[in-house]
Amino acid sequence: MKRVAIAGVGLIGGSFALALRRAGFDGEIRGVSSASTIAVAMEHRIIDGAMELEEASRWADVLFLAQPIRRILAMLPVIGASIGPSTLVTDAGSTKRAICEEAARVMPPEQFLGGHPMAGKESRGAASADPSLFRGRTWVITRESGHPLVDWLRRIGANLLVLDPETHDRTVAYTSHLPQLTSTALACTVDGADLRAGGPGLIDMTRLALSSYEMWEDILATNADAIDGALREEIARLESLRSGLRSGLREEFEKGAGMRKRLVRPVELG
Repeated sequence: MKRVAIAGVGLIGGSFALALRRAGFDGEIRGVSSASTIAVAMEHRIIDGAMELEEASRWADVLFLAQPIRRILAMLPVIGASIGPSTLVTDAGSTKRAICEEAARVMPPEQFLGGHPMAGKESRGAASADPSLFRGRTWVITRESGHPLVDWLRRIGANLLVLDPETHDRTVAYTSHLPQLTSTALACTVDGADLRAGGPGLIDMTRLALSSYEMWEDILATNADAIDGALREEIARLESLRSGLRSGLREEFEKGAGMRKRLVRPVELG
């Protein structure tokens, strides 16, 4: 792997480039983005230069798509029509089924590896790129692969998890999309209360409510069925909590605390 092209040199794409460099990658990295984004990425020495998508599809050993989901979906036919015989295309889309189905339609299956790095920041753009962003974080891939990219993902510190696209989308509906909607719902519910009485718990619980709808619109649209099921389950849980207010909620508190401890411990030890 000597030639990497990144479509979307923002936070994720830029961090991937910087992480590769820190891990010892000495090949060439090109960016496929708007002129303004390319200028910022060049200023921060994230990429070596710019390239058009069609050329990158032929030139790159690995073409990394770090764009919003619908943008990735629109790019895939263009890539499929110009892809080189040895190019591997991978992506960072937050849902996988729609992307993997479209990729299978337009290019040989061995030339696409669906991916989802479970990492991010509240700030966006190339200027926020961080070479440590993926260290200790889960990076989902949609199939086993012996491509050198997989070894580089390990070298940048990611913890690889293989999930087929359907399992991925069902899983992240609970672990990623439900937390976002829960935070948004809580912020909307609390809006109008005297926020001077708000403490750290409210601040922690509403952090995700700061997320951009422009970023989340594609996620919600491409995983609506799985998210609907997760929401129905959470609503039922909330109704159960409501019913138990006067009779006691010890079992629920203990179960919730146990889950939280299991969630935090691997990160703390890693």
